[in-house]
Amino acid sequence: MEDDTLAQIKSVVDSLQSPIADLQTLLSLLCRPLDCIGLPPQYRRFNLEPLQGSRVLDIAKALPPIQRVLVEYVLPTWSTVLADEGHLSLADQYFCPDAFSFALSAAGDVVLCAYSTLLSSVLTEESIRLLAKLSTQYPIDRLHTAAFSGNDLSARKSVRWDDCLRNLSALACETMPPELELAPYFNGLSSGTERLVFTLSRPPQDRITSVTQLLMKLVNVGVFPSSPFLPPSQPSFFRSTLATIRARFRQDDDHSYSEFWTDALISLPSTVAQQTIFASLCSSLAQLPSNLGVTAQDRGIVVQESILLRAMFGTLQPESDVWNGVLGVMLSRDWKETGAKADLMNSEALQALFLRTLEVWCAPEHIKHSLLLRHHYVTSLLLLIVSYFPRQSEHVVSIALSPSFVNAVGQYISHLDNSIRRCGMLAAEVVATRAGKNLDFGDWDGDDDGRPWARDMRALCSARDIDFDPYAGEELEPATVEESIPTEEIITAGVLENAKISALKLTKAAVSTTGYDSDDSLTGYASPTSSRSASPTPSELDEMEKDPTLAARVKPGEESQEPDKIEMALNVAEELIRKKRDYGTELEENAANLVYGFTSLNDNYELDGFENKRQRAVNALVACCPRVSATCIIEEFFGNQYSTEQRFVILNALVLGARELASLPVHSANLQPLDNQRTAFPSKTLPPALHQKYLTADGQANNTVQGLLEGVTRAAIDRGKEATAEKVPEFVRERQLRVRKPAKITEVSPAERQSRALLPRQTLQHHRTAFIDVAAEYFIMPFINRFWAFLRNEQTREERTAHRDALYRYHGAGTGLVLNPVVLSQFMGSLALLVHAAQNASQWLSIIAPGALELAVALGTRPISRAVNGNTDSTGPPGEARGKEASVLTAALELSLIVLDGCLELDGGRSLGLEHTALLLGAGEWAGKIFELLEEGVLVEGGGGVHEVRLRRAAAGVLLKVDELTSKWRGSMVDVR
Repeated sequence: MEDDTLAQIKSVVDSLQSPIADLQTLLSLLCRPLDCIGLPPQYRRFNLEPLQGSRVLDIAKALPPIQRVLVEYVLPTWSTVLADEGHLSLADQYFCPDAFSFALSAAGDVVLCAYSTLLSSVLTEESIRLLAKLSTQYPIDRLHTAAFSGNDLSARKSVRWDDCLRNLSALACETMPPELELAPYFNGLSSGTERLVFTLSRPPQDRITSVTQLLMKLVNVGVFPSSPFLPPSQPSFFRSTLATIRARFRQDDDHSYSEFWTDALISLPSTVAQQTIFASLCSSLAQLPSNLGVTAQDRGIVVQESILLRAMFGTLQPESDVWNGVLGVMLSRDWKETGAKADLMNSEALQALFLRTLEVWCAPEHIKHSLLLRHHYVTSLLLLIVSYFPRQSEHVVSIALSPSFVNAVGQYISHLDNSIRRCGMLAAEVVATRAGKNLDFGDWDGDDDGRPWARDMRALCSARDIDFDPYAGEELEPATVEESIPTEEIITAGVLENAKISALKLTKAAVSTTGYDSDDSLTGYASPTSSRSASPTPSELDEMEKDPTLAARVKPGEESQEPDKIEMALNVAEELIRKKRDYGTELEENAANLVYGFTSLNDNYELDGFENKRQRAVNALVACCPRVSATCIIEEFFGNQYSTEQRFVILNALVLGARELASLPVHSANLQPLDNQRTAFPSKTLPPALHQKYLTADGQANNTVQGLLEGVTRAAIDRGKEATAEKVPEFVRERQLRVRKPAKITEVSPAERQSRALLPRQTLQHHRTAFIDVAAEYFIMPFINRFWAFLRNEQTREERTAHRDALYRYHGAGTGLVLNPVVLSQFMGSLALLVHAAQNASQWLSIIAPGALELAVALGTRPISRAVNGNTDSTGPPGEARGKEASVLTAALELSLIVLDGCLELDGGRSLGLEHTALLLGAGEWAGKIFELLEEGVLVEGGGGVHEVRLRRAAAGVLLKVDELTSKWRGSMVDVR
């Protein structure tokens, strides 16, 4: 009987392939097979010749031929007629049964066959319309029911499910209507997947394997992105389903829904798929207003998201597949600090995560090469894990005393970037405090160099997120008071450990004792507490009187004589130097001795404002007596007896003194030179020392050279943008239309000439030395030539000791030496500012520019010390840039950029391009190689923090300047390489 039915179906197929006379014949042919499947009642009147025999039809065998002939022969010809007559839905029944037949088991079989038939045929307008209709009316959960219904073998059901998933994943790969576009289609598929999980989680359903196959297919097509910011055209599983999943978890009293999700995710055969889903879920979690928010509401949100993660992935166990996948996502990707707050683990897993995080945090490659965002995330993860252990826990104590942690803290402290350096200092203080030790580096106040982040991180670690109500709308006290640590206790590193005063009481006391005074005239100077040692107590004086040996050692007044002398000298040094600049030769005769004295001076007595006063005095020496002071100070810079701080004083004095001679601004409130009135007669406000002390009590001059260099470099790059804009006709025309240039010469009216004649004539000023007159002879070229001689001597000393053991070899780039990256980058930055200030000197194009550019290229490309290439810590993966610190490369590129910009400004680059062609092309090739490596993702030592942008920007700026210069003079250049 079945063969007879199939024969009748074949007859219908043959009739449909043949020319059809009229619409009635077509409707009759279409109704005959549908009568065995589920013919809509309104079409029964067209079934004039029903099929004879058995009414049971094998849909998988009988329907595909009819579907194929409809798509290829009938619909291309009759679709318009059927639509006009209102009978198109009859043909659609062979592909997408209507809502009347939706619940029938035969309808699901029809849809499964329709997907295979439509996607295996040539896509036409009608087939695309049918596919769009199928995607909206038959979601994935309905198709799952169809694939696993019936009494077939489980293997056959699995094959049908595999075919269904393959068809669904290939559907949105073609050019489709809006219903089948990438984002709407896969978002709808994601919602259907969540409904399927909810349906199967209800007993007695249990089909983990089918859901696992579906999730794997969604992972492979990219429905689980890891970016939190997605365009509307990008599909996202959790963006479509996360709100529903949250609601179902709240109503999941028997935990069946949560357990099904956990079983499905654990059963994924690929660790990469587990990592993809976990990363996508983490990026879809709620974003806090602040990454380090400490309010009860922020902590409650974190607890809610932790509950969500635990409900989906379960409690992680160390060494499991899911553990390895989650750990890979947490430690191998760059997340914000919010991502470090999730809680998925028990105590055993927390200990394992602590060790793995500490391993990453202590890795030399991470310390040298990671960017600032990565340092913040890993440090916050480490500190939050530490905060979950009890005080003086054996795990924390063992880590605090471990050699790896101590060595890592030392590497962090020696990092060139201040923000990264504070990550290590903060971790050391917090870990020491939790281990019951006292450690305080100090200098945490301020708004720069990562200090605000460190303070917020301390406050975050003062309490645990899990101690807060996840649905708190207002700030509440933590559930366990014992484990909660006030913020002040961590900040003072244990100083208030024995005090029984809570943070709340401290806050109330501060508020109650702080009043508001509306009289602003009574506001005085900011006066910090004195750093001088306290006076001896009466008991100490009595002890000195009883012990004659103590009294014999110190004569009356001798103890305070030396610091008072130094303090008095520092207070009046700058003012006396500036007053004596125009009086005879006294200053010139004593300038060298003053340079030696001030540069070698140390703050042994912790005097107030010592660094600032000494710096101002040395600045005044360079500005008032440049011919003697500059030569002496340059020679002293290369002496081995000076510390890094003293070398920085020398470099700052050269730069600031040169800028004062060149009448350029000094962007530092503490280092502004004294005005003429101050040096002409005494101040009428306060004595000079007290006025300066109270006026600058809240600020210190730090990073003066780097701040000035940043502005000069940015201006050079901006000039390159303006030069490029001049070449575009549209920009030039718009600028001429918008900006009206003022007249170059304006006529002075008779009244104005008469008023100017009545003004008192200015007194004659003494001739002051201009920087352009002394730049080449006393500043820049002695600096460069002395460096070359010093470099030759250092390399010779290294070669003489190269045959010795590593312990007895001489390293010219050791800590505190001139060739150390810290000092060397500051040296090149100072030289760049000197070159920029001397741009109008007559020797600039012929001597200064080529010499400075040659030095920059040499220091940026050639090894300067054996310590750089022989350092065992410099090893890394293939393709890693070794041997040059990011700070050195950045300073060398910025020096080159300033030289090239000055050449373009003065003569369009003619002298440099025609007389030093090889040097110019070498600089361009060097910058191009660095930029290429950075674009490829090659790591540079010390490349995190502030050098993330500066190195790339400087390399791009040099490339643009070289291209602009060579494009102008390429026809006249002769490459002599």
